Amino acid sequence: MSDSNFLLEALQEFERKVVEAAKDNLKKQKKDSTGKLSNSIKGDVKVMPNSIRVFFDMKEYGWYQDKGVNGIRTVRSDREFSFKKGVPSREMLKSLDVWIRRKGIKEFTPRNKKGQFTSRKSLKFMLARSIFNKGIKASMFFTKPFEKQYKQLPDELIEKYGLDMENLLVSIIDESLKNK
Repeated sequence: MSDSNFLLEALQEFERKVVEAAKDNLKKQKKDSTGKLSNSIKGDVKVMPNSIRVFFDMKEYGWYQDKGVNGIRTVRSDREFSFKKGVPSREMLKSLDVWIRRKGIKEFTPRNKKGQFTSRKSLKFMLARSIFNKGIKASMFFTKPFEKQYKQLPDELIEKYGLDMENLLVSIIDESLKNK
């Protein structure tokens, strides 16, 4: 088997296992109630004239769920992204509305002094404010399988082709977010 076939097959297997494990992690962690995030996770190994490259992509919010997001009031060093001050986007409010309905949270909402339930609109803003303040905890649903599969790549492949896990993961995330 030639070196290029060995490299291509090893990276294709790496890509397949990372995608499969990331989807499994989302399911186990119950982080994908609609299935849209799982369905968006894709990997590809591209052969170019002078190199072979591994690409991973998913919906933009998947990277934020994986790496975590610092809140306005809660800052942790293990989170790669951070919220800026401002109001929640329409997309975020729409997503929260779907999530509230799907989870049946309306029945457990607080009541005012008259005994009336909090409106769903108010509930969405309360949740959005909480998310902005506290941030999003890193789930590592993608990073952990990536690191695990990277460690299982043959040493010969890593040494010969100079693959560096940290730089590879950062470039994958940066490129994916740049394309959004």
